[in-house]
Amino acid sequence: MTAQILLSLSILVGLHELGHLVAAKAFGMRVEQYSIGFPPKIYGVKYGETEYSIGAIPLGGYVKISGMIDESFDTNHLKEEPKDYEFRSKPAWQRLIVMMGGITVNVFLGIFISIGIVWYYGDTFISKEDANKYGIVALEIGRELGFETGDKIVKINGEDYQSFGDIQSPNVLLSNGGYYTVERDGQLVNIPIPIDFIEKLSDRKAAQQFIEIRYPWRIASIPEDSDALTSGLRPGDKIIEMAGESTLYRDQFESIKDQHVGEDVPVVVERAGDLFNLTVKINEEGTIGFYTEAIIDFSHKNYSFFESVPEGTGRAFMAVWVNIKALGKIFRGEVSASKSISGPIGIAQIFGGTWDWARFWSITGLLSMVLAFMNFLPIPALDGGHVMFLSYEIISGRKPSDKFLEGAQKIGVVFLLALMAFIIFNDIFKLEAIKGLFGG
Repeated sequence: MTAQILLSLSILVGLHELGHLVAAKAFGMRVEQYSIGFPPKIYGVKYGETEYSIGAIPLGGYVKISGMIDESFDTNHLKEEPKDYEFRSKPAWQRLIVMMGGITVNVFLGIFISIGIVWYYGDTFISKEDANKYGIVALEIGRELGFETGDKIVKINGEDYQSFGDIQSPNVLLSNGGYYTVERDGQLVNIPIPIDFIEKLSDRKAAQQFIEIRYPWRIASIPEDSDALTSGLRPGDKIIEMAGESTLYRDQFESIKDQHVGEDVPVVVERAGDLFNLTVKINEEGTIGFYTEAIIDFSHKNYSFFESVPEGTGRAFMAVWVNIKALGKIFRGEVSASKSISGPIGIAQIFGGTWDWARFWSITGLLSMVLAFMNFLPIPALDGGHVMFLSYEIISGRKPSDKFLEGAQKIGVVFLLALMAFIIFNDIFKLEAIKGLFGG
C-alpha cells in the first residue's frame, strides 16, 4: 500500500515539476532546484545550474526558478535589477506557459494512462441485460432509498445505460434531480437519488449495503476435512432448496442459512441434472464448510488503438467533470467536506494492500487529472494562482506589484497548510472510525 502511493506520487509530482522545469529552461530561465518531496533533503545532485533532489516529505515537490516569488519567500532578488535569466524579466506570456507547464503535463499523462488502460485491458463488465436477468438484491441502504429485491433497473436519469457499474458511477450519484427507473411487478417505478446520497456511499461499510446483482450460484470447492463432504455435497453442486424453501439465488441461501445456525437442515441438491436429498450441518459460526462461486455472465469489450484514443480521453476528462460537480456540492453545503475529501491515507487505502498494475495505473491516471484540476484552481501559491495574476497582467497590461504578489503568496501558503492539516487529520479520524466499526 505505502509503496504504491509513494511510486504514484513520485511519478505525478516528478512529471508535474518537470513540466515547469522544461518550459522554464526553454525560455532561458535559470532553474536553481528541482525536488520531488519537501525538505529535509534526503539526496541531491547538481547538474549544470540545477540541483536535483529528493525530499523526506513525499507530499509534493517544487521547482525553484530564479527571480520568481514562490513558497520559499526568497525576495532578496527583488532589491536588484532583473537579470535576463530571471523569471520576472521574461514576457508575461512566457511566464504563463511556464506556470501552465505542470498542469499540462498532468493532463497529458492522465489522458495517456487512460488511453493505455482502455487499449491494453479493454472493458470487463456485467451488461445491463445480465444484471437485470434476475433483478437486484436490495440491501439496507438500498431499501432505505426505495429499492426492493427483485427490482430491475431499466433506466438511470431517464436514459439507457450499458453496465451494472453505471448504477453507482460518481457522475450519476452527483447528479441533481437524479433518479433510477425500475421495473417492479410489471410496473415502472422512479426512485429519486437524494442530493447527499454520494456522501452516504463514501463510507465503505455503507457502500457495501446498497444493492447487489441477484445471481444463481454453486459450490466451487470443499476442503478435505469439511463436514460438507461427509454430508454428501460435492464441488459443482447447486443447493436449490433448504428447509423447504428456495435457495436458487445466493441471497436466498444466505438468508435461510442464517435462520438455522447450529441445526441439521434438509437440502435439495442439483448435480449434473439430477436431484438429491441430503442433510447438512450448519455450524455455530453459520457456515456449512464450502466455498461458492457466482453464476454470472461477464461481457468483455476490446478497443483498437484508434478506438481507445477518444474513449480514454473522454474518461480522463470525466474525472475532472466529476470533481467539478463534487466541489459544487461541497460549496453548496449539499455534502460534507469531511466525508467527501481524502488525503494521502485515504488514497493509500484506495490502492489496497495487494499490488495490481491495472488498479495502480487506473488510480494514478485519475490522480493525474485531479492534480491538474486542483492545481488550476485560482488559489495563490498554486499554479492556478500564478495563472490568475499573469492572465490579469496580459489582459490589463499592468503587472501586480511584487509586494502584492508576496502577500498573496503568503496567504495562499497559510491556506494550503491549513487545508493539508485538515485533510490529514480528517483521514486519521475516518481511519479510526473504520477501525472502531470493524473492531480494530
